[in-house]
Amino acid sequence: MTTPRAGCTIDAEGRIAFALPAGHGHGLLLRLRPKKGQPEQTLHVLDLDSDGEGRAQAVLGADPVLAEGRWDVYLLDGSERTRLRPGPRDLRALVDGHLRERSGTLAVRVPYATEDGYLAVRTWLRPAHAEAGRVDITGGTLTVAARLYGASLLDGAEVRLRPRKGEGTERTVEPLVAEDGRSFSFTVDDATLDTGIWDMFVRPASGAPLIRLARLLDDVADRKHVHVYPGATAGAIVVRPYYTVDNDLSLEVKRTG
Repeated sequence: MTTPRAGCTIDAEGRIAFALPAGHGHGLLLRLRPKKGQPEQTLHVLDLDSDGEGRAQAVLGADPVLAEGRWDVYLLDGSERTRLRPGPRDLRALVDGHLRERSGTLAVRVPYATEDGYLAVRTWLRPAHAEAGRVDITGGTLTVAARLYGASLLDGAEVRLRPRKGEGTERTVEPLVAEDGRSFSFTVDDATLDTGIWDMFVRPASGAPLIRLARLLDDVADRKHVHVYPGATAGAIVVRPYYTVDNDLSLEVKRTG
């Protein structure tokens, strides 16, 4: 039997309704994808109910809050489970997510199709978040605009550039803070950055925990190959911003010669 495709619709609160033809099992299983070589540990089961019109539906409410990671979706039929293929995905409620006010821990869900053609849900769970916005590259200067959620920029706020491999000295950049105390921008034009990968954080106040810069508040589950930027040449190096596999914003620094 051909595995049915499950469509889904998500609302602004993160509630996901999965729909597929009736008569294909009794529930859906969401499995947090384990790291390579590790056993699966986190599972969440949803009841599958008929709507009386030849369709079945399972609803994942805003609670429970799902752990950060990638959740594969399976159809349950007795003791068997079958990984589902994706049907239509209505993600319109997510497109303008960066415009919504948010309080408390940031919990984001984005249904998507995996590279091998299965249905999954990408989730992020962060106590505070710095949402990257416009990234502007002009000559040898890189300017990034961002907005804080779950924190405000106070005295001592700074942007930190941290070398990925722990080699070299962290760099500090002073942000330009807007009147709302949450929107800010910063510029990188340092021709002395060491080659390698630099991860970007904001410290909202002196002594506060670092918050990773990322872009999570829309309908894009995997941004790395969607938003691709050119490099900014500064002296003998090229600084290129890019999004990681987790949609975090980083810098790649290479020498020009």
